[in-house]
Amino acid sequence: MKIAFIGGGNMASAMLGGLLQQGYAPNEIGVVEIAAEARQRLVEAYSVRVFAEASDDVTSAELVVLAVKPQQLAEVAQALAGSLRGQLVISIAAGIRANDLARWLRGYKNIVRVMPNTPSLVQAGVAGLYAMPGVSDADRVRAEKLMRSVGEVIWVPQEADIDAVTAVSGSGPAYVFYFIEALERAALELGLDPTAARTLSLATFNGAAKLAASSEDSAATLRARVTSKGGTTAAALSAMEKSNLQQLFIAAVKQAAVRSRELGDEFGKMR
Repeated sequence: MKIAFIGGGNMASAMLGGLLQQGYAPNEIGVVEIAAEARQRLVEAYSVRVFAEASDDVTSAELVVLAVKPQQLAEVAQALAGSLRGQLVISIAAGIRANDLARWLRGYKNIVRVMPNTPSLVQAGVAGLYAMPGVSDADRVRAEKLMRSVGEVIWVPQEADIDAVTAVSGSGPAYVFYFIEALERAALELGLDPTAARTLSLATFNGAAKLAASSEDSAATLRARVTSKGGTTAAALSAMEKSNLQQLFIAAVKQAAVRSRELGDEFGKMR
């Protein structure tokens, strides 16, 4: 299956690495990237074919991945309009709704919208996918296979759910980094040296996530299991509860979803 990427930034690079690890041949993958230095980097890192602009060789691919910044997508889509011949178009541009992309593509609707996240850079991402009505089962399989090259995949039944995906997993790595940062700072204030603070914080988050992923128990059950009455963990959690930390965190994630909807409205006004 020939795949064309429009845009060669970090997320495209992550997907390229994942595809090659799965056995895709570099000569089956083309990348359109306007920056000469970026094209050279892509050739050196992945040995894929690179182009300064979209050509028939690119638009004849079975799968076209739009991996440009949201602010650039309208212009890119309008340039592609008319050159597509039934192939699947995958957009990983945050905030751009499928109907707006279809409008910029002059009514072309064989589109899957994807919300990936940055752990895709180490093949540990998770992506939410939404397919426009009419996308075939075969094309849904192609889209899922592409995104599984860099992590896990979920499908959502309605596009509005992508706003929730954006708030939870798209922005989610920043929340995790925030709490790692806080735990590391606490370790420093308790007198540990920077190396120890970083090692303990990272290993704790990594280990706890692995334990939760391997267990059939809920996170609440796992938390209760390590919280002895009157112990150190109970003291910490009590302080968090008194500050209403969990509700504040939930409210913050919901605010991210609100902002995702707002961005969709804003980008939808582009012509």
